[in-house]
Amino acid sequence: MVPGIHRPAAVYVDLGAIKHNIKEELKHLEPGQQLFAVLKANAYGHGAVKIAQVAIKEGVSGFCVAILDEALELRQAGIKAPILVLGVTPTEYAPLAAEQDLSLTVPDLDWLKEAESKLAAATAKPLKIHLAVDSGMNRVGFNEDQTFLAANDFLLNNAHFEVEGMYTHFASADSSDDSYFNNQVERFEHFKKLLKLSPKWIHADNTAASVYNKKVTSDLVRFGIGLYGLNPSSNPAKPDLPMNVKLKPALSFESELVQVHVIPRGQGVGYGSTYIADSDQFIGTVPIGYADGFVRKFQGFEIKVGSEYCPIVGRICMDQLMVRLPYRMSVKTKVILIAKDASAPNNIKAAADYVDSIHYEVACLLDDRLPRIYYNE
Repeated sequence: MVPGIHRPAAVYVDLGAIKHNIKEELKHLEPGQQLFAVLKANAYGHGAVKIAQVAIKEGVSGFCVAILDEALELRQAGIKAPILVLGVTPTEYAPLAAEQDLSLTVPDLDWLKEAESKLAAATAKPLKIHLAVDSGMNRVGFNEDQTFLAANDFLLNNAHFEVEGMYTHFASADSSDDSYFNNQVERFEHFKKLLKLSPKWIHADNTAASVYNKKVTSDLVRFGIGLYGLNPSSNPAKPDLPMNVKLKPALSFESELVQVHVIPRGQGVGYGSTYIADSDQFIGTVPIGYADGFVRKFQGFEIKVGSEYCPIVGRICMDQLMVRLPYRMSVKTKVILIAKDASAPNNIKAAADYVDSIHYEVACLLDDRLPRIYYNE
């Protein structure tokens, strides 16, 4: 995807906020804990390589990504810190991961056996692995005692693997009800007792568990949404849970008006004429659309045009949207679709609430054809 550098639309990222969030979380760590920054999905839409470069300078010990290609992008950019791929990687790429000094998630015993055969045929370098435990997320990992024990036996004195870690992921650490979270902690502790190996890191702590001071033993904190200054308890139309770490949002999404014109009463706006003017009105056009990740459900959402909050009218097009203006504004007037200011009416939580989603999704949907512009470096 080629970034659209010749149109007035971009995602702006405040690196000063990223640095602040890392500093605050490092102060919040338990003694001996390390911080891994989660950079999956292009650093939640913020730009993985740049965020990684800043994070290393600020004291982050390593990174987590979702897929192997995200890890390779960081290596190609010169990032030498440990990188864990959280998703399941096809075993044929195990030798590539080993050669690039990347750590892969082990979901089950069959994966280990297949990966061993691929490594034996392709490389003498051992593959760093983290054993995933499914403690209740029911997504990836070991969930039966016998297969977990068999995997331990398989790995004992196995030169093809370096068992670097063991981890689980919580389904509801962002909830005020700790019952399921506590069940997962108990389940993970059970698997830790079965462990016959000695991983460098045993980890379960994520942003939510950390910033809400959940009681969990973990060598690492996998710092995801908090890195970007956002509260992990983003539930539609519900207030966020209070955090014990002071974070600053880093992202804004900005553009400008490219046309302003008057339409007479009775005329429609956009595909299907879903909006009909009930009077003569000023309509402004903004050169972004759902192909940029700003989905059609944002019709009616109020974005900031100059100093005014104006509703999006008509269906959002693939590459453009229209707003109703209170008066004639100039072409090139600044438009803020998503504000960095957490108190603004169009902040990312408000945007997510409007489309009945969570801010994770809103940020991750912002497409790569939107340039990332960094400041406060």
